[in-house]
Amino acid sequence: MGTNEMSYLGLTEEQEHIYRLCLREPGIGLDGLIDQLRLPPNAARRELRRLRELGLLRRQADGLAAADPDVAVARLLDLRLHELHEKLQRVTQLQPLVASLRAERGEEREPAVVGIEQVTDPPKIRDRIDDLAFFAREEVAVVEPGVALRQDEIDQARPRVLRCLRRGLSVRTVLVRKALDHAPTVAYLRELESHGARVRLVTHTTAKIQMYDRRTAVVPVDPEDTARGALFAQESGLVSNILALFESIWAESEDLGTLLGEWRTEENAPSELERMVLRAMCSGGKDEAGARDLGVSVRTYRRYIADLMQLLGAGNRPQAALLARERGWI
Repeated sequence: MGTNEMSYLGLTEEQEHIYRLCLREPGIGLDGLIDQLRLPPNAARRELRRLRELGLLRRQADGLAAADPDVAVARLLDLRLHELHEKLQRVTQLQPLVASLRAERGEEREPAVVGIEQVTDPPKIRDRIDDLAFFAREEVAVVEPGVALRQDEIDQARPRVLRCLRRGLSVRTVLVRKALDHAPTVAYLRELESHGARVRLVTHTTAKIQMYDRRTAVVPVDPEDTARGALFAQESGLVSNILALFESIWAESEDLGTLLGEWRTEENAPSELERMVLRAMCSGGKDEAGARDLGVSVRTYRRYIADLMQLLGAGNRPQAALLARERGWI
């Protein structure tokens, strides 16, 4: 049947063959899969169950439907990276064992590491933050005192934050109100909101904070000179104080939608960015053109469309366009 190209993403050869067949023949049923792939019925049912759990297949009235390849590969990659990072975590937890074994030979234990680390190299800072975001399991909280986000900052943060949101983490972000004067920053904040982040703005703050799972805080060594590096803190007393500072800033801030004068007239009404996606979709142009006009990747653009189709209860794009017009969304 050929090589198993998706094995590095965790799929068995049979699962990949089933997924590919469902891409080629939308609506195929269990009997068709068994006939074409010559799988025993019980094995076919088992593999189908696993593919549905992974979100790669779903049942429809007319048979089986395969998830979009961009969505499928992204989902499998996230799961695979999560598994690899968990293995790395287990390896790093072996350090206390090494110290214990050294003690058996009469060697002194190394002194405990203070829970604060200063990092000055920008690439190392980015790598550490990427790791913290990947290992986070509950919440990410951010305060950014700048009046605007540079494009390179947005490009670095977007995949990290969206990955956290896709994994179901709570993401809270606070910026200063002056950021509303910077269109790219506003577009990015709206994008985050459309994926489930909570965004607020405060009149003024000098605090620059990143908090992961309320256990690790990242702050600049010098708030007035971020080039001097960052402090990564896990010492409980210090982290508690930084968390309290974040919560006080959060309490004083206002929702992005309120400041922009946006109120939803019905439950689950789309954001302005989602309306722009709908208009681009209805124009009949290619996805690449729509994504370029909105300043997002083609994969993100298609994910927006898939989410909006689900919100509208539409089975295809023409039906989604019709339902959106009926609701007055475009």
